[in-house]
Amino acid sequence: MAKKTAHDDLLAPVTLAVGQEELLLDRAVRAVVAAARAADADTDVRDLNPEQLQPGTLAELTSPSLFAERKVVVVRNAQDLSADTVKDVKAYLGAPAEEITLVLLHAGGAKGKTLLDAARKAGAREVLCPKMTKPADRLAFVRQEFRGTGRSATPEACQALVDAIGSDLRELASAVSQLVADVEGTIDEAVVGRYYTGRAEASSFTVADRAVEGRAAEALEALRWSLSTGVAPVMITSALAQGVRAIGKLSSARGGRPADLARELGMPPWKIDRVRQQMRGWTPDGVAIALRAVAEADAGVKGGGDDPGYALEKAVVAIARAARSRGRG
Repeated sequence: MAKKTAHDDLLAPVTLAVGQEELLLDRAVRAVVAAARAADADTDVRDLNPEQLQPGTLAELTSPSLFAERKVVVVRNAQDLSADTVKDVKAYLGAPAEEITLVLLHAGGAKGKTLLDAARKAGAREVLCPKMTKPADRLAFVRQEFRGTGRSATPEACQALVDAIGSDLRELASAVSQLVADVEGTIDEAVVGRYYTGRAEASSFTVADRAVEGRAAEALEALRWSLSTGVAPVMITSALAQGVRAIGKLSSARGGRPADLARELGMPPWKIDRVRQQMRGWTPDGVAIALRAVAEADAGVKGGGDDPGYALEKAVVAIARAARSRGRG
């Protein structure tokens, strides 16, 4: 989610949105435009790319108006502005015009850093819009989306949504909006499953969950669906490895409350509860067998075998059998 690092006045003379997450950059722009139009419904909005902002253009756009109209000037990809235009922007930062809000969107890297530094030095309101590359960041984003609507969703529902939708923040935000609009009360994992069952079944984590629970038939069905819908085999082996390792970690950990174990093992508390349910049929030997099966499958999908799908099927069956090893002993 976008983070503000300076004052929160949406109508500050200059807003600097820094990062590469398009959804968050667009939201930063929309927030400023909405505030400006709330103050003046006739606000003029100019949304420009570097090619449209030539030397002298900014001076024209920000020159005093006969009617003193409010204006929002948005400059996208500011890191790509020409050297002459950067000079214009820096000069403007020293003496911004009244009734005009300048919004600079900057990727945040080394390119165009002098402009970035100049805007910060001038006291620009800053909004951070970093690319969300980590699953934990996307999970936090989904939670914030639900909180922003005033609705509650269980941790399992948030995780299921991330597993089902993937890394596209626009799609995640859209899915949250749909669930909030259509569902009353707390949104749980079952609700997410009903709405996104096809995508959830295609998730590599669904394959892993069913396998470590010993549900071989359902795991194989989810595996075949995953492969048919384009899920990369290496993603499935990764999920299988994570699932088996979680069983091993928790089975060898000291007893305690989920919160304490979460800190010790680096898992969220809700996952501790889920893994506890999944590990009931497991033994240490079963974990060792399952880890070997995952390693063989990983080698098979990375070129060590002729058929990645067959390698994954073997691993899923072996893991499901290992999950029932206590009952057979």
